[in-house]
Amino acid sequence: MSDLRDRQLAQLAGSFSRPALVVVDVQRDFADPDRLGVYGLTDEALAALDRTVTRIAELVDAARAAEVPVVWVELGSDPARPWRSSNWLREGDYAAPMSPDEPCRIGTPGAEWFQMEPGEGELRVVKRGYSGFLGTDLDARLRAAGYDWLTVVGLTSECCVYATAQDAVQLDWPVVVPQDTTTAYDHHVNAAALFQLGLNVAVLSDADEVVELWKKAAR
Repeated sequence: MSDLRDRQLAQLAGSFSRPALVVVDVQRDFADPDRLGVYGLTDEALAALDRTVTRIAELVDAARAAEVPVVWVELGSDPARPWRSSNWLREGDYAAPMSPDEPCRIGTPGAEWFQMEPGEGELRVVKRGYSGFLGTDLDARLRAAGYDWLTVVGLTSECCVYATAQDAVQLDWPVVVPQDTTTAYDHHVNAAALFQLGLNVAVLSDADEVVELWKKAAR
């Protein structure tokens, strides 16, 4: 397996020369400890979340320094277009209006980016559900920009990161997920998500290795 992984990464650093970094949902309603009480995170989970957010911010800085484009995918919950199947799944009422507690409601503080933010001119996509590709023009915009492969990071590993990375690979994008740049609110859930990502969706890596791949691709 290590030989296969070496070949996969070597190709990304060689014939695939235009990487992009996709940052998913590092928004206050998912990342700010002051807004996460409803999820009941343990001290261990909060510490892991803090490390992950810090690592993502560092990778964003490294991408900009390496002139790797940063793409921002964010949840925008619109009360005028409630996600009814999600409401049914969580609350059992398909026809209910969007709750005031729905995360990342458009125009609220909870939808703001946390400890990082898009830079001027960086591609930004607002999604309605889990995947950054579902119902958006993300795929078309990435292809129009001429990118070759994607590094997907963000929150949370088992949900929106998984859905975005899975759709990316199904749309024919090579995907790398650095394990230190995503997490869940429970370490068992995160471990299971990373296992599934590595099994069917992406090459697992870490932030330092990804930066080295970017540098090789630039050369």
